[in-house]
Amino acid sequence: MAHGTVAVNGNARKPKVLIPEKVSPDGLALLQASLEVHERKGLSPEDLLQIIGEYDALIVRSETKVNAALLAAGKNLRVVARAGVGVDNVDLQAATKLGIIVVNSPQGNINAAAEHTIALLMAVARNVGVASASLKAGKWERSRLVGIEVKGKTLAILGLGKVGLTVARAAGGLGMDLIAYDPYANPALAASANVEILPTMDEVFEQADFMTVHTPMIASTKGMIGETELSKMKKTARILNVARGGIIDEAALLAALEAGTIAGAGIDVFTSEPPKPDDTASKLIAHPAVVATPHLGASTMEAQENVSIDVCTQVLSILSGQLPRSAVNAPIILPEEYRTLQPFVVLLEKMGSLFTQHFSPANTRQQLRTTFDLTYEGSLASANTTKPLFAALLKGMLSPITSAESLNINIVNAELVAKERGILINESRSREALEQEGFAASVTLRARLDPRSPSASRTIRSDPMADATNSSSRKKKIEDQVITGFVSNNTPYISRLGRFTTSFVPEGTILIGRNYDEPGKIGVVGGRLGKAGVNIRSMSVAPIEGDGDALLKVDSVLESAPTPQKEALMILGVDRAVEENVRKSLVTEDGLLEASIVVL
Repeated sequence: MAHGTVAVNGNARKPKVLIPEKVSPDGLALLQASLEVHERKGLSPEDLLQIIGEYDALIVRSETKVNAALLAAGKNLRVVARAGVGVDNVDLQAATKLGIIVVNSPQGNINAAAEHTIALLMAVARNVGVASASLKAGKWERSRLVGIEVKGKTLAILGLGKVGLTVARAAGGLGMDLIAYDPYANPALAASANVEILPTMDEVFEQADFMTVHTPMIASTKGMIGETELSKMKKTARILNVARGGIIDEAALLAALEAGTIAGAGIDVFTSEPPKPDDTASKLIAHPAVVATPHLGASTMEAQENVSIDVCTQVLSILSGQLPRSAVNAPIILPEEYRTLQPFVVLLEKMGSLFTQHFSPANTRQQLRTTFDLTYEGSLASANTTKPLFAALLKGMLSPITSAESLNINIVNAELVAKERGILINESRSREALEQEGFAASVTLRARLDPRSPSASRTIRSDPMADATNSSSRKKKIEDQVITGFVSNNTPYISRLGRFTTSFVPEGTILIGRNYDEPGKIGVVGGRLGKAGVNIRSMSVAPIEGDGDALLKVDSVLESAPTPQKEALMILGVDRAVEENVRKSLVTEDGLLEASIVVL
């Protein structure tokens, strides 16, 4: 069959692409060279449903709702491309079940968002908005509208990802001092941009002359900046948001501006867009100390051109049988490989998510580690490819700290994502037969205490002696951030967590508590959970791993630690979310030493 054709009822034809929204001319030109392209703007949902069955690809922006019914009607659909970052208008679960690849363009608007942040920063500093309105109204108020210079001022950045780093480099060029808070930031990239990473958010709020937000909108960041946080800022400080509406509590920000707690704000995004008349967002927009724009962060000619070319290129690749760069919904591997690896793909994603949640800075009081040894043992060491496992682990690690719309991790881009995030995962294989009964393969993830600078994101070694659990590294220092898992009857299990031997299925909401192994602990924990209306569905107690005693004895840092045999993990499967105040109530002298909540 010729390149760029598909077979329908035995006849070859050009693939057909439907574009119901505006796409840049350069992107269209790429497609038109080898595909049949139909631009059909203004289609109703009913019209779209009727004709979608003719098409192999659908390219949309944000207006078209690609729901389950539309996807099911797309009998020939192989790819849905979103010309932008967010994929909220696409039913990813339905697409995955139907084998339809969903791609987006997570890179195309980084520079646009960063530049808009700088534009708002300067506008707020120099009173550009109110000055323009005043002059248009026939006034000349030079003395009233005196601004401030940004040179020598401190810019605080919450979220030091790609946009945050781009903002930092631009602000550094303006002579600003740069600080940031991001527990998952890459220290090397921060240092290269002259950004000082501070250990707590409180310090960032206290030092900021300007603060800009560049975090994803997820459960933990919704309302992240509220009345308490704003009260810690200087009265002369200004705050900026070109990320997502709702990260800054709009009512709290409005109250702070009216009370003079802070001096100004530059806001591009709102909880409701467009804001409704007389709601909090509308009042915020009307405030004289606010420079507001209607979600223009990605609205540049260049950004729209970039995302258009990006998604059109991916559509071409997929329709010609190649793999995508930014598949949103699933890793893609050959069917025969997937049947073998699929249970381990599930296991690795669970292990990654468990690692990030259980060993997070909030639980361990130390920076989350970014250098890992991943060891495949037993029959799994002979797998033809481990790319799906690598991608699944990385996806699991990042999912608790990354918004779904920007979590575009698959077997094609996993290594690039790891490198960009400063995550180094060294893969090794040990073909020695496992002694444990019930499973033939296991995987061990071990975080290193002394992270190396990531020169490459992925290496594979076949030497059994490269096992990450070798004794020489153990003698150096205890490496307690370890997770081992296996699969039995297609069900994933965790067999080691930190220094503890266990066996539990990683699913649902799990409370993990470290405690002294003494009578009454289970009753204390159960009683406090019961008072909070949390029901325990399953429970297991995990003792110290067999050689934990020896490990502790050689580690001088932990010489004062309690005898290992007196410690255990209590692993409880619960039926609902556990509020933070409830978790804290469990960590008491008569309860737990530590407690973490993970959702898998």
